[in-house]
Formats: sequence, structure tokens, C-alpha cells
Amino acid sequence: MNDKLYLFDFDGTITNTDTLFDFLQVSFPERYKYAFIKFILLFLLVKFKIVSAGKVKQKFVSCFLKGKSRKEIESLTQHYFEVRKKNILRPKALEYIKNLAHEPNKYIVTASLDIWVEPFAKHLGLRLISTESGFDNDIFTGKFTTPNCNYKEKVVRIVKEIQLARFKEIHAFGDSKGDKHMLELATEAHFRYFE
Repeated sequence: MNDKLYLFDFDGTITNTDTLFDFLQVSFPERYKYAFIKFILLFLLVKFKIVSAGKVKQKFVSCFLKGKSRKEIESLTQHYFEVRKKNILRPKALEYIKNLAHEPNKYIVTASLDIWVEPFAKHLGLRLISTESGFDNDIFTGKFTTPNCNYKEKVVRIVKEIQLARFKEIHAFGDSKGDKHMLELATEAHFRYFE
């Protein structure tokens, strides 16, 4: 019986950047700057906890991807993965995850959207718990089908998807306040471990 569970935050923990902004910037270089400027006020309101981060994130992603087919989005995310994997993945994280090759129970748990994290999860041999994107007839609706997977929601999703009682050891890795609740869940909590 394998009794170890590994939970990794993605942005800032496995990567050295916030992939939401990075993915959109790489995928839409001409439009990105103008869209970002339009959203600056909303981003500030999120920072001061006046508006919901999940709602603003949904709006921002939607202004780039709403109406695109699953195939178009997969092509964008695959391109992003190929272009950025050498630059944004932390070498120490890669080394650590490589050494877990024989461990079956390892997950990325992230507020980032499934669509652009999936290629990284596959590449690293990790399962994925994330904010999920909504499709209708393979067209992106611009909506998310789950709450933003951050703070307490990380624990809600972990508990929903994994039988924690099976594990004697739970190793969690994070780098920000958004990971606090996930780290509290662990028997071994690692904060900014790969920096």
C-alpha cells in the first residue's frame, strides 16, 4: 500500500511566474497590453479584496478565449507549453518531482485554469486539481465550471477528489497565502521549498 500523498501548488511553486498572465501574453502578444490596461483598476480592487479574484480572472480570460473552440485553445496551450517549459519550471522542482517517479499519488492543486496547466501536468506525470473551464459543444463559454481553486477552495477540492484517510504522510508545497489551507492539511508542509 502506498501511503504518501504529494500536493503541489503550480504558480510560483513549480513555476517562477504567474501563468495566467504569462499564457495570455505569449498567446495574444498584440492584444495583451491593451486588455491589461483596461483591467488595471479591477486588478487593484482584487488586491485590496474589494472584488472577487475569481470573477475578475474569469472576465480577463474570457476577453481572450471566449468563443474559441477546444481545438484552437489546445493548440494555443500546447504552443505555450513548448515555448515556455524551459524558462518557467523551477529546476529544483523538476528534480524533486523526477525523484517521485514511482509515487502514484501526486497532484498539482492550482487556481490556474485547467486548459493551460494540463500540458505541464502531463509532462511532469502529475494529476491535476484546478479551476475548470466551461465548454458548450466544444466552444469555450468564457465561464468557469468550478469556483476559483485557491485558499479554502483548494482544500474543498482536495477532500472531494482524494480519500485523505488513506495516507499516513501528506506532503504539500506552496508559496503564497492562497496555499495556507492546503499547507495546514499536510503532515509535511513546505513553503517556498524550491526557490
